[in-house]
Amino acid sequence: MTPAARWAAAAGVLDQIADGEAAEKALTTWARKSRFAGSKDRAAIRDHVFDILRCWRSTAALGGGETGRARVLGRLRQTGQDVDAIFTGDGYAMAALTDGERAAGYTPQSAEALDVPDWIYDILVNDLSEQADVVSEALRHRASVFLRVNLLKSDRTREQIALREEGIETDLHQLSDTALEVREGARRVAQSEAYRTGRIELQDVASQAVVDALPLAPGLRCLDYCAGGGGKTLAMAARLKGPVDAHDADPRRMSDLSGRAERAGATVTRVECPKGPYDIVLCDVPCSGSGSWRRAPEGKWRLTPDRLTDLTRIQSLILTEVASLVGVGGTLAYATCSVFTCENEEQISNFLNNHPGWSSTLSERFGLEQGGDGFFVATLTRTSI
Repeated sequence: MTPAARWAAAAGVLDQIADGEAAEKALTTWARKSRFAGSKDRAAIRDHVFDILRCWRSTAALGGGETGRARVLGRLRQTGQDVDAIFTGDGYAMAALTDGERAAGYTPQSAEALDVPDWIYDILVNDLSEQADVVSEALRHRASVFLRVNLLKSDRTREQIALREEGIETDLHQLSDTALEVREGARRVAQSEAYRTGRIELQDVASQAVVDALPLAPGLRCLDYCAGGGGKTLAMAARLKGPVDAHDADPRRMSDLSGRAERAGATVTRVECPKGPYDIVLCDVPCSGSGSWRRAPEGKWRLTPDRLTDLTRIQSLILTEVASLVGVGGTLAYATCSVFTCENEEQISNFLNNHPGWSSTLSERFGLEQGGDGFFVATLTRTSI
């Protein structure tokens, strides 16, 4: 495919997303209908789509409209590319620009320029003050690719060397002693021997740092209560060098966990109804995902005030429910990939006010400026029944 044809395909996918289709589904549907497209074509189109999703408002403003075509025009203007080289009308390219399209568009300001909905920008300003614009700007750009080295099988130094031999260049990252930041060859990771044999996993560095913050030690009984796909479960097992129980309200989310655990050499037991007491319970609760909108940018545009209110209610219920699983002297860890205070510090404050017999031992944010996603973790110690 030509560069112009790739942009045309991206415009079509963006129209599907604007009509309510999930981004991944829209891309998959396009790929199935376009067998002629090679892997490089699919990767380029995916990049175009997600770059525009991160900059949904500003590209519409610059392009003078909310169609996929207008947003592609806005993105080209935003990045200083030659629009006439893309809107050629030749072959599978989009038709040449009209005089009206050339005259349309304007320079966005404030929340529109920062690519956040107005109501979310108000929350960020209230919660983060002068950092609101910094966080908003960071969410407009691609996230780095991070790997977690599996301590059950290897260490960072050995894996850096092994990955380099397969054309994957990495740097150590200071936020976690298991983290490698991929500098070159990210698309080769899934085919690498290190990945296939469970010596590394794809995992954001801040997510790794959350697990690092847990007081894990051999012999402790541990539960990952909102396990999802099991990334933190496996990281806990590697730190613990022992078994970890995994639970999720929707067991289907854990469908791949057994296979991943076997590959990693980890001992993980899926439990439908956890029974305490546990020494450590981790709750990486459902949240807005606002700290990870670089990776899943459509979440920024799908979130509503009502949905955020519902999420905070669910988070509070989970904290209350899980508290009974923790033994005296044990740790309840609460985590989100959110930058909103209402999902983070306020939840912990409300829990402590309503549950005597608990004390706070850690409350920490991992900011986007540290390189990874925006994460929050708090650890609470049960001091009495």
